[in-house]
This record gives sequence, structure tokens and C-alpha cells, in this order.
Amino acid sequence: RNHQIRMDVIGNNIANVNTVAFKSSRVTFQDTFYQMIRAGSAPDPDGEVGGTNPRQVGIGMAINTIDTYFTQGSVQPTGNFTDLMIQGDGFFVLEDAEGNRYYTRAGVFGFDAEGNLVNKSNGMFVVGLVGNTVQTLTWANLTKPTGVDELSDISTLSINSRGEIIGDGEVMGVVGLVKFANPEGLEKVGQNLFKWTEAAHPGGAPDPAQASSEGLAFTTIVPGALEMSNVDLALEFTEMITTQRGFQANARTITTSDEMLQELVNLKR
Repeated sequence: RNHQIRMDVIGNNIANVNTVAFKSSRVTFQDTFYQMIRAGSAPDPDGEVGGTNPRQVGIGMAINTIDTYFTQGSVQPTGNFTDLMIQGDGFFVLEDAEGNRYYTRAGVFGFDAEGNLVNKSNGMFVVGLVGNTVQTLTWANLTKPTGVDELSDISTLSINSRGEIIGDGEVMGVVGLVKFANPEGLEKVGQNLFKWTEAAHPGGAPDPAQASSEGLAFTTIVPGALEMSNVDLALEFTEMITTQRGFQANARTITTSDEMLQELVNLKR
């Protein structure tokens, strides 16, 4: 059963080999409790009898951990300036209609018809800084360039490596980033999204901050590119083979034990 769980994790990794910013996982095992047949003993003080080691029989194995690798994925240039890649630590922040916040490394962003910076897959608003205020980067919140009423009125629009949205030479807002004390503690919820937990950052989720702030000093945003999956196919296929062999060996153990019991029954006959 546990080998099947490991195979499920490997299968999910391989399925997401081309998923934007996907982080691969691994399964580790641990042995379980032991049946004590005879305890060990110390050598005799007079030197007449030596010591003995304990005799124990293991009762199987169990899942130890299911870890997530947050290593950097490869760069995929797109040429679309609203596609953003995080080079280094950190996560983008998204907010849904109910105000719930989610975190992602997949910067597949774009401006919608009303001028809001959103996640293209689900329409969630991108959270950042407008001045010194943390808020969604919606058209209503962004600082408009002089004489601009609509997004279509802006002649030049770009995003730089600091995440600054620049329209006609003026900073309209900054794409926010957050860093977690323990990224592996985040809860995966699908759609390339993570959810905050106490295991990831005790005391509450961190607020979005500029990439130059404390803790993210070595993080930059790469516009016009996406971070791809960090799945190593060669490693996954190797793990798949060893997992399959482990599954087969365990299944064979059950079959062989059943045959031994059958022989024992036949002795009575």
C-alpha cells in the first residue's frame, strides 16, 4: 500500500513535468515497531559468559514523509512582459473575490479588460504595493499616470526586475512578494496555488513586500519569462523502477507466505 502511495507521487511528478512552476515531491519510508523475542544481555562480570544481542522481528514499514522540493525551475522565455518569473526565494500573492489569499510561483499574469492585473487561469487579483499600501493591483487602486483614465490610454507599459509596473514612465504599483520561514509547510490546493499554514509561517501569513526588502534582497523578478517545473525525469524514472520492484517484492512475500501456510495445512492431511 505504501509503495502504491509512492508510485502515485512519482506519477504526479511525471504528469506535471511541463507544469509552470510545479515543485516535485518525494516519499520517504520508515520502519515500524518491533516484536521482541528476547532482550539483549550484558557480559557476565566474571567473564564466564559473553553478552548477547536482542532478538527482534520487524512488523513492516510506513510512510515517513512526503516532502516538496522548492529548488529553482528552469527559465522559459515567453516575450510577454506580464509573464513574471521569480529568480530566488519568494511567492506571488493572489486574492480571490472573498478576500482569501493564495501564493504561487507561477507568474502567468495579465491585464484584463478593466485594467486589473490578474492571474490568467482563475482571474484572481495580484496583490502588491501601491505607494506604501498593500492592496490588489486593480485599476481602481493603481496610481494612474498623468492624464490617463483607462489602461488603453497608456502609450508605454512595462514591468521591471523590481516588480514595478511602469506606465508612461511613472510607477503605478509594485508586484508583491512574500517569503515563508518553511515553504514545505505550505498546503497545496491545486491550480499552482499554495495556502498558508502555521507550519509554513507561525503567527500569520507574511504581508507582500518589495523584492528589495529584508529577506528578499537576493530575489529578482524576470519579466517576459516563466519558471518551469523542477521535475527531474531521469530521477523520476529511476524512482519508478525501484518502487515497482519494491511493490513486486512485497507482493511476492504475501504470495510466498500464503503458499507456506498452504503447505502447513497439507501436512495435517
